[in-house]
Amino acid sequence: MGDEQKLGYEEMLAQSRAAFEAVPDFTVAVEEEFALLDPETLDLVNRFEELQAAAPGTELDGHLVGELIASEVEVRTGRCDAFADAAALLGVRRDQLRSLAEPLGIGLAATGTHPWSPWQKQRIIDTPHYRRNDELLRYVVWRNNSFGLHVHVGVNGPDRAIRVCSALRAYLPELLALSASSPFVDNVFSGLHSARTQIFTRMFPRCGVPDSLQSWEEWETYVRFLYETGSVTEHTQIWWSVRPHLAFPTVEIRICDAQPDLAESRSLAALCYALTARIARALDEGEPLPELPHRLIEENFWRAIRYGLSGELIDFGRGEPVPARARLEQLLEWVRPVAEELGAAEYLAIPERNAAERQIARHEEGASLREIFSEQVAWHVRTPAS
Repeated sequence: MGDEQKLGYEEMLAQSRAAFEAVPDFTVAVEEEFALLDPETLDLVNRFEELQAAAPGTELDGHLVGELIASEVEVRTGRCDAFADAAALLGVRRDQLRSLAEPLGIGLAATGTHPWSPWQKQRIIDTPHYRRNDELLRYVVWRNNSFGLHVHVGVNGPDRAIRVCSALRAYLPELLALSASSPFVDNVFSGLHSARTQIFTRMFPRCGVPDSLQSWEEWETYVRFLYETGSVTEHTQIWWSVRPHLAFPTVEIRICDAQPDLAESRSLAALCYALTARIARALDEGEPLPELPHRLIEENFWRAIRYGLSGELIDFGRGEPVPARARLEQLLEWVRPVAEELGAAEYLAIPERNAAERQIARHEEGASLREIFSEQVAWHVRTPAS
């Protein structure tokens, strides 16, 4: 490794630490990933560059980015000081994206996977970042045709942000169960509620549930190790399901499937946001939090992938499985006081059926994959921005 490269990541670490020291608590930003479709066939289409070329000069300029494949686009709310602003912008950005895509004859969808379009036909976008990932990962990155929702929450204090990340590990299964929207992939019913998570977290390196860290020093030591051993060339190649972001002073929750329904997207983002703030407050006040080993979190992680909101999650305090919905209800009550304080409580909800359950129910009724997916596309189109 050359001195210039070493100086680069050392400077990045120093800047990141300084940013976490300065960021105010509980800013929020949300990123949503959407599939680009042929409106008639609903197949994936490699047309991201056309959307990108149409964005300058529009309200989406600066809020629309590429995400691996040319049949995918990501839109971002941008940093908000209040959750209500982010919730409003989720609807606004969807409307802006539709307004950009429809004149170009591009359809949109937001489920964790596309039900049938083959990964072999999806083109990696031509940027230095994704060229490097393509060269590094090959089949692993080709196979990852998936769509998610990410929530960034500002947490003041480098050590505190690391401890918040570590505490969030225990709640990743609950967030995944609530968000599951991808039972269909490769033209089959996978039997899973989140095929996206299985594909992504089980194939990518440095992905899924991370180890528990307790200080910024531990985090820096790990990042240095990755650079010095040539394991990574960019900090974004740490793909954990929750991570301290080195470019933004945020804790980033990355576990959630994309959401067809705007109201459910807002609700999911609100829970991620309120949970992060609730954990930070608990750490500040010395409230005990679960300290679960990786192997136990993985048990619930698998249950969430397989059964989603319809299954059971293990209550490790009681030592027995409980319905996932009951576990989510407990979690909502735990975060509600902080959510009320921060203006997120009105968005908290558990749907009667989440996106995966709705699709599976239609499959059991005999509906075709095309019929089921067209209904998910319709969810996206008809959701109001208000």
